[in-house]
Amino acid sequence: MKTLFILNDPPYGTERCYNALRLAHALLKKDPQMEVTVFLMADSVVAAKAGQKTPDGYYNVEKMLKRVLAGKGVVILCGTCMDARGLDETALLEGARRSTIDELAAATVEADKVLVF
Repeated sequence: MKTLFILNDPPYGTERCYNALRLAHALLKKDPQMEVTVFLMADSVVAAKAGQKTPDGYYNVEKMLKRVLAGKGVVILCGTCMDARGLDETALLEGARRSTIDELAAATVEADKVLVF
């Protein structure tokens, strides 16, 4: 089964990214054959910035995205949204990559389930 997560909210300040990534990881853990794609757009593109430092005991979305990648998930970012926020590809965590709205459209068509956060 293919599941597409589309995230829009900033990585901190709301818990939408946090909850979406918790679910993505749980799906990958439950079924190793599960195909999970996380598409970050709008303010959520900042979630893939490398080198995040959060207070002890507070969740860290960079680490959560790494867990998705370790489970063979895909993390892609809206290039237009990255440009609008001055986020360069060199600032991204390893394994995440710049993408396009056309790739999101293709992933949407291919997905069995689309979840928007």
